[in-house]
Amino acid sequence: MTRKKRKNKEQGPAPPAGPGMFAGMVVFFVENGVQKRRLQIWKQKLKQMGAIVEKRLTERVTHIFSMNSDSLLQQIDGDLLARFHGRVLLYQWLEDSLTSGEKVSEDLYDLKMAMKSEAESVKHKSTAENSPKREVSSDGKEEKDEEHLNSDTKKMKSFDGIIKANTDTTKSSETTLTFYNPPDLNKNITQIFGKLIDIYRALGDDRRSFSYYKAIPVIEKLDFKIESAEQVKHLPNIGKSLQDHIQEIVTTGKLSKLEHFETDEKVKTISLFGEVWGVGPATALKLYEKGHRSLDDLENENSLTNAQKLGLKYFHDIKQRIPRHEVQEMESLLKKAGEEVLPEVVIICGGSFRRGKASCGDMDIVMTHPDGKSHKGFLQKFVKHLKDINFLREDLIFSTHSEEGTDSGVDTYFGLCTYPGRELRHRIDLKVYPRDIFAFGLIAWTGNDVLNRRYTLVMYVLNVVYLIRKSEIALIIRGKYCGNLITAG
Repeated sequence: MTRKKRKNKEQGPAPPAGPGMFAGMVVFFVENGVQKRRLQIWKQKLKQMGAIVEKRLTERVTHIFSMNSDSLLQQIDGDLLARFHGRVLLYQWLEDSLTSGEKVSEDLYDLKMAMKSEAESVKHKSTAENSPKREVSSDGKEEKDEEHLNSDTKKMKSFDGIIKANTDTTKSSETTLTFYNPPDLNKNITQIFGKLIDIYRALGDDRRSFSYYKAIPVIEKLDFKIESAEQVKHLPNIGKSLQDHIQEIVTTGKLSKLEHFETDEKVKTISLFGEVWGVGPATALKLYEKGHRSLDDLENENSLTNAQKLGLKYFHDIKQRIPRHEVQEMESLLKKAGEEVLPEVVIICGGSFRRGKASCGDMDIVMTHPDGKSHKGFLQKFVKHLKDINFLREDLIFSTHSEEGTDSGVDTYFGLCTYPGRELRHRIDLKVYPRDIFAFGLIAWTGNDVLNRRYTLVMYVLNVVYLIRKSEIALIIRGKYCGNLITAG
């Protein structure tokens, strides 16, 4: 006889992170291209929050999840998929819903709809190629279809064309991509620490803000739910003070320090103003002292710069995170647009995207050119081209030094961009580096903050050693590290 496995009574069922959020959903997983551990976590989360997970594709299934179209068609026959009346979504929908704490719109993640749209696009293209390219107007003159389009439509058509041209590249890379998106079984702790990070940053207390910032990744990676501070006292970046916070949170479900900040009018107001792009702690304090208490109060504030006014206008847009697949498509757009302006230009999306995150707060684009010269003057032309195709919409900061030979020759652009077909603004940073310091720029704009601080310290020590002792070893390490990063980039 087969011995039945005994349940661990001490462990008990894991508490749901969002009760009933997925109630009514009957889910089938396409397992191709997904790590087993990640799949296990997703299934567990769905069951905890009210969904039913099916092992087979039955008539009662309402949702199919897949990594991409290739994985989907490898496991499910095309005819069967055509008869399926539910939604076929990218796993990204599940990730973003869990991150936001509520179900996000399914339309942007509908894989079946995207495949159908692509098929229709191919069919339309084939029909167009076999049909006359010109038509005769009522006055007997031939005219091109393009002449019936206004300038905005032409821009959007050009924009969409770049995205569609890179669809195959995006899909092929998705299958080998591994997202860094931990299960975060201790969201009750990391969410509170995240709020304290924003508050201390707004107050200008970077030291305390950074201590919470370092602790969050450590807690996120844990594969167990913290029930006592004793379980984490030996972990890095979690000192006595943070242990006390954790104990209070797991015991009471809240943190008195955060509650104090959230009820203090001054702290609450300064924190809110500090979330506006371009508004630092000193400016936020001045605005509070002027009597402003809400974002609406700032609309008629004359002391705000143009960049700060744009940050205020698109406050809610900028705060929305960008799904990874959209960042990937926009990176492809930027690479193709860059080639059109300057062949062989190197364009890499850094930041949280390069670190493998499932969603990004903004886009950090680092650029250079292999010949070490052609990068000069490139950014101005590139920005103009991106505006022509309606990708870049508003300017925040624009400074160029490559042609002047100052500030290490680095050109910088900060602005707002849009994904094709939408008006929602996203933050984007463009940095153009000379070839010889490109690796350092790539490190700085890939981050995170912890890496940047440690890397800066290491390079500072190596430079000091080299300058004092002219150490060949320090020079070799410094040069080799930089060279490896250029190659890896």
